[in-house]
Amino acid sequence: VLENPGWYTAYTPYQAEIAQGRMEALLNFQTMVCDLAGMEIANASLLDEATAAAEAMTMFFNMLNKQEHIDRPKFFVDEEIFPQTLDVLLTRAVPVGIEIVVGNYDSAITDETYFGAILQYPNDKGLVIDYREFIASVHNKGAYVVMATDLLALTLLTPPGELGADVACGSAQRFGVPLGFGGPHAAFFSVKEDFKRNIPGRIIGVSIDAQG
Repeated sequence: VLENPGWYTAYTPYQAEIAQGRMEALLNFQTMVCDLAGMEIANASLLDEATAAAEAMTMFFNMLNKQEHIDRPKFFVDEEIFPQTLDVLLTRAVPVGIEIVVGNYDSAITDETYFGAILQYPNDKGLVIDYREFIASVHNKGAYVVMATDLLALTLLTPPGELGADVACGSAQRFGVPLGFGGPHAAFFSVKEDFKRNIPGRIIGVSIDAQG
C-alpha cells in the first residue's frame, strides 16, 4: 500500500479520501493477520512484538484475577523466547504482581496457580515445534496461551489458532516495513472470539445493517 502513491499523493491529509485509504489499508492488515494466524479478530497493530506479548500477558491476568476474582499470579515463559520479549515481560510484570516463571515447555508443570503461558513460534533457535500438547495441558488448568510468532513463517506453518493458542502476536516488519534505526515496528495482535471485549488497541471494523 505504501509503495502505491495513488493511496496518498492525490489528497491533503485532512481530506476524507486519504482517511478512507488509511482505513482500508488497516482493514486489509487485520484481515491478513487473521488469515495467517488462524484467529477470528485482529487489532490495527500495537508498538512492537515485545510489548504486544506483554499486553497479552496483562489481558490474561486481568481476565482471571480481576474479572473472575481468581488468585492466579504465575505466568510461564518458555526459555527459548526472544530475550527482548522476556525483558519487557519482566518489566511489566512487577507493578501488577505477576510472577514470571521461565523454563522449558517440555518439562514444565503448570497448575491452577498459573493464569497463562507464552511460546515462541518458531523459537529463538529457529526451531518449529508442535505445541499442541502443551497448549492443551495449560487449557486443562483453566489458563491461556499466547504464541509470539512470525507472519511470513505463518504462510507455511500451521497457524497458532489451529494449534489451540488463544492469542498470536509478533512483529509485522517481515512484510516490508523498513528498519527504523533499531526502533519499533508495527506489531500484530490477534485473538479468539472469546477475547473480543478485552483485546488491546483499536479495531477497524465494517458495519453491516440488520438487513444484510
